Amino acid sequence: MLGAILGDIIGSRFEFSPLRKNKSEDFELFGDKSDDCYFTDDTVLTIATADAIMNNKSFEDSYHYWGNKYPESGYGMRFADWLVSENKKPYNSFGNGSAMRVSPVSWLYDNLSAVYDIAIESAKVTHNHIEGSKGACAIACAIYLARKKASKEIIKEYIELDFNYDLSRTIKEIRPSYNFNETCQGSVPESIICFLEGSSYEDVVRKAISLGGDTDTQACIAGSIAEAYYGIPENLIVEMNKYLTPEMKQIIFQFNTEKYNKR
Repeated sequence: MLGAILGDIIGSRFEFSPLRKNKSEDFELFGDKSDDCYFTDDTVLTIATADAIMNNKSFEDSYHYWGNKYPESGYGMRFADWLVSENKKPYNSFGNGSAMRVSPVSWLYDNLSAVYDIAIESAKVTHNHIEGSKGACAIACAIYLARKKASKEIIKEYIELDFNYDLSRTIKEIRPSYNFNETCQGSVPESIICFLEGSSYEDVVRKAISLGGDTDTQACIAGSIAEAYYGIPENLIVEMNKYLTPEMKQIIFQFNTEKYNKR
């Protein structure tokens, strides 16, 4: 979960920036100015997922509460409409929002079957398209396997067989022609490949941002798996906390306590 939030914050300043076009892995993580980076909807809804599970709320109610508490966080148009609608029905989305918010599921449930099922529950309140649920499940399962110390080879094989994603491509092959893509099918496999090729949490996030697409969400998704596999350096956690609100930090504190108790 922290890997998702941190990836979101690091990737935020590149999403609509000319720097994205450089497609380089060589950049300052947080920029020179205190307001260069910021949390986006990826962080808000990741927090909301954790809050729902830990505090016995429905995903629908939690996404509604947190989304309306931070209404200017960069939500997609259809999700923004859902937030203010009186009719809270799913809208058949296959956007990558289902995958970027799912990471708490993989830490708060302790068997793969439960992680799979709850990932679908978290997705379907908005993303009830098969590709939307598939993207959330693939990331949730990858995180779970990574935190259970599965090898990258096993994680790759599992995702390819169970979700039929093509993970045979390399970042060098993907990067030159890759463009902004907010769909699960157009960004989840690429984010997983960044994890598979990366050598550390930071390296994974740099690779995800270097693709030049939906940088905050790609770094969020790839970073969520990388945290489970590599952990996160303490100095980056300290930096991350500078961008979060007290209410967000409270949920993170509760999450860390419950996660520790499940070990």
